[in-house]
Formats: sequence, C-alpha cells, structure tokens
Amino acid sequence: MAAASFRVVQLALKRMLNFNTPPLKNTTTEPVWKVLIYDRFGQDIISPLLSVKELRDMGITLHLLLHSDRDPIPDVPTVYFIMPTEENIDRICQDLRNQLYESYYLNFISAISRSKLEDIASAALAANAVSQVTKVFDQYLNFITLEDDMFILCHQNKEVISYHAINRADIQDTDMESIMDSIVDSLFCFFVTLGAVPIIRCPRGNAAEMVAVKLDKKLRENLRDARNSLFTGDSLSAGQFSFQRPLFVLADRNVDLATPLHHTWTYQALIHDVLDFHLNRVTLEEGLGAELQTGARPKKKSRKMYDLTGADKFWQKHKGSPFPEVAESVQEELDSYRAQEDEVKRLKSIMGLEGEDEGAISMLSDNTAKLTSAVSSLPELLEKKRLIDLHTNVATAVLDHIKSRKLDVYFEFEEKLMGKSTLDKSLLDVISDPDAGMPEDKMRLFLIFYITAQQPPSELDFEQYKKALLDAGCDLSPLNYIRQWKAFTKIASTPANYGGSGVKPMGLFSRVMNTGSQFVMEGVKNLVLKQHVSPNQTKQLSHDHLILLWFHWFPLHTCVSWFVLLPQAIVFVVGGGNYIEYQNLVDYTKSKQGKKVIYGCSELFNAAQFIKQLSQLGQK
Repeated sequence: MAAASFRVVQLALKRMLNFNTPPLKNTTTEPVWKVLIYDRFGQDIISPLLSVKELRDMGITLHLLLHSDRDPIPDVPTVYFIMPTEENIDRICQDLRNQLYESYYLNFISAISRSKLEDIASAALAANAVSQVTKVFDQYLNFITLEDDMFILCHQNKEVISYHAINRADIQDTDMESIMDSIVDSLFCFFVTLGAVPIIRCPRGNAAEMVAVKLDKKLRENLRDARNSLFTGDSLSAGQFSFQRPLFVLADRNVDLATPLHHTWTYQALIHDVLDFHLNRVTLEEGLGAELQTGARPKKKSRKMYDLTGADKFWQKHKGSPFPEVAESVQEELDSYRAQEDEVKRLKSIMGLEGEDEGAISMLSDNTAKLTSAVSSLPELLEKKRLIDLHTNVATAVLDHIKSRKLDVYFEFEEKLMGKSTLDKSLLDVISDPDAGMPEDKMRLFLIFYITAQQPPSELDFEQYKKALLDAGCDLSPLNYIRQWKAFTKIASTPANYGGSGVKPMGLFSRVMNTGSQFVMEGVKNLVLKQHVSPNQTKQLSHDHLILLWFHWFPLHTCVSWFVLLPQAIVFVVGGGNYIEYQNLVDYTKSKQGKKVIYGCSELFNAAQFIKQLSQLGQK
C-alpha cells in the first residue's frame, strides 16, 4: 500500500482526464484533444504526478488557470478540475454564459454542495447550455501526493490549517471547528481515493484527537448507507484496497517541537531546509556549478527550476542519503559520464583514419560495431548528463549554504544536545561566534536546547542567553512562545524526555570526500547520522516498535499492538510535518520486511517557515 497512494491518485487523474472512463492501455488510437482548466489547488495536485508530456499524451493541448483570461475555443471539450468554492462556481457560470467551449466535464476536488450544483444548473439553463454540461463528478482528491509514501493536505492557503492557526491564543471555538473540518475533509478524500477504511488511533487531549473523532464520525456516516457508500461498489476508488484495513495513527505537532527545528544532514531534507523547494520542484540561480570549476561566481544568473521526481534514478537512490555521500556519488556519476563520452570521441577519431595504418584498418569492423552501440545509447547518455548537471547545480547550492553557515557544526551540536552527549564547546560560545551561522540558525539551536532540557536554565543563565541571541541579531518572539508552551506542557503532562533512551546509530560515512573531488568538502565535517528515539518512550517496548516511538504516543500500547498485527500503517501529523520525520519512517521500513508506512501531514514546512509561525505566536 505504501506505493499505492501515488499510483491510485495518478490513475484517478488519468481517468478524469479521459472523461472519467478508464484509459485504454497499449492503444494506438489518437486521444481526444481537450483543454484542461484548473484552479491553484488542482494545479498543485496534478503537478507532482503528471508531467506536461504525460498530459499531452492524454490529449491535453492546453492547460489554463480558471481565473486567467481565456479565449473561446468553441469546438473543443474541456475538463475542469477545481475546488467547489463560491468564486470558482461563479466563474464556471460565466464560462457557460460566454459559450467558451464545446462541452464541459466538471470535476470537483471535494464534494460540491447541492446549492452550488443548483447555481450551475440555473446558469446552464439561462445560457441554453444544459446539453453541453456533459458530466459532473466529485473526485475526492483534496490532498497532494508528493512521494510513493508521502502526502500533504494543501499548499495553497495552507495558513488556514497551519500550526499557527491551530495554536493561536485568541482562536474561537468556531474557528477551530472550521480548521478541523478542513483537515477531516482532506483525510476523508484520501481514504476514499485509497479505497480503505482505517483503524484510527491517536493520543488524547489535543488537536489530533479532535481530527480523529470527526474523521471517525464522517467515515461511519458514509458506511451507514451501503447503497451510497464511497467504500463499496465498482467505482475506481471503492474497495481497491479494502481487503486490508490500514492503521491510521494521528499525532499532534505539539508533542515534538524540536524535530522541525533540527538542522539536518540528508539530501532531500537539506534541499527543503536551505533552498526554494516546493511540490518536488527546486528553484535556484543557474550557473552555481561554475563556481566549483572556476573559483568565481558568474556575474549574471537566471533562475532555473528542476523537478525532482521518481523518474530520476539518482534522486530515488540518494534523496535520503547523508550529503557527503551524495556529493561523492555525483562526482562518480560525472566521472563515469566523461569516460563514456571520451570513448565515443576515441572511436570517432579511429573511424576517421584513411587506412594508412594497417592495424587501425583491421580494427575498423570491431570499432564500427562499438561506435554503433555508442550512438544507439546516445539518448540515454544525454539524459544521464542532464541529471548530472541537475544534481551538480543543486548539490553545489546546498554546499554553499553548508559552508557559509557551518551547518555541519550545528547538526553535530544538536545531535549531541538531543542525545545528551558531551559537548565540545558551550552553547553560549556557538551563539556568540560571529562566523557561525545566521541568526535563524542560532535561534533554532537555542530553541532545541530549551525544548529538550530536563531542567530550564536559571534566570541568570537565561538572561545571558537572551543577550547573546539579541547581539547575534535574533528575534526573540519564537522563544517567548516556546517558554509559554514549555510551561503549559509541564502542567499538562510529564515533560518530554529526549535523552533518556539514548540514540540509535543509523549508519556511518564509510569514506571521506576525495580531496580531488569537484565537491570540495574542506571545512565540512563527515558526521555520524543518528536516529533519535522520541520523547516519552517506554523502555519495555522492543526495537520492532520504533515506527511509533518517535512521536511520543500516550498511551503507546494500543497503537503498537495494532501495528504488530497490521502490515500497513499511515502516520499523520496535525500541525505540520517535515522531511526529517518522513526519512525516519523510510529508513525504518527498509529494515522491516512486509511493513509499509505512509507519512502525511497537514502542511510541509521547513525550519524557517516553522520559526516564522512560532514568531507570530510569540508576538501575541
């Protein structure tokens, strides 16, 4: 099931684009040419799953935003994929009045209400376009699939269900109900699309429990009417995976605020931490790779976007690897490509001989075969070069941040803090060092120290830390909120214990970087990557239960017993998640044959985005 999420959503989209009929396999029939109209929500759902080429192969000649200026194309059918909002419904009605297209296939991301359907029907009648509205479907696709085993609820308007929105002090009951309803609607869509009714487990007394109760009620209400249930019948999304009910574990972000702030050392998480990385697409200034070869940056740079998808074998293999290993692997790929390129050049040179050398002539036949083979593999070689260039540029941009901000130093220091290991230097020294990191890095480090400390620092020490942070240019608003959060959690429950159970080594860097490598790692440490056992771990639980331990369940035993019985699980974080937690799950499932886990979160934020939300809360 871990890969089912990606495939099922992709299949659902292809079915929708084929006028809600299953696309034919291995057919030579020309596709029906059509126009795709989506809003920002629909665009975000489609973009990680279907490339422009795949859309074209399905007959999509044009894809446009609903609220853009669009010219009439009266002889072409149109597929709409939008949220059923008032604004969107009004624009559909306007399109009908303006007779923009030949026919209209209306697909709503979430279920449309009866009143809004009546608005569309009235507009179609007034425009004499009833026969042109060919089909109306609720697609139940109100979530975004980023990986085979990862999904988020939204990218547009994510502030509506953000950590800040859920935890602000002045929130009203009606506001909280609205937030919970939005989250539940998306989760309901996820399970409808997956065709599975989950076994729900969660901790008590927080937003995760509110989501669990509402989701359970929504699922039961749908299952009560067997004739209209979305989990029975012959539809695409119904019953495809219902033979095995997955365990659905809901967690609350407030249980662990340290992990989202942690400096990381794996490729995907680092890209998300330091670069502009959204919906599997990273945007950076082109030409950064030249710095490594010439020692100087180009004066003019253009912004370049790169898609990091499952089709990229290097990405699939190394996205969870420690960065030094990635840098070394990029260099190895580059050396391999250059060797192949040199072989083609050598063969071409030999083939150009006029035959004066009898030895060369005798080798002509053999070299012809080799050259033919080399030429036939040219497309594959060019694609390899494209991916090498992609990862050279991306890894170089990451390396720039590591070196300029000394991120390896922060990573190592935080690992020791969270593991209760001996520190090489004092926290105050790191914060006061003008050459180590940006103000944001120092604030992240101190917040992790404050969150994970068994005892808060004395008032005198705390004032010293505050002064050092202010001198380093830090905004103290996030700290104000964390102090309030820490005081509340101390009253509400037993304080989290980040160090009592130690840490588990996940793997060592077996080799240091080659000093002749294009990626000069001088000044950047090769560090031991460790996986932290989460707070509130009960010591009697075996290693097989680590899947649940890094989320501080209370009580744990119910979730663990279900996971032992069920091979499939979905872990979802209310209040936002990150790639560090996702990679923890991926690493765990690699070592456990038969265990498949999907990671989901209400929003995906990096540390800077999370710090901003904490700052907003602290200012109030």
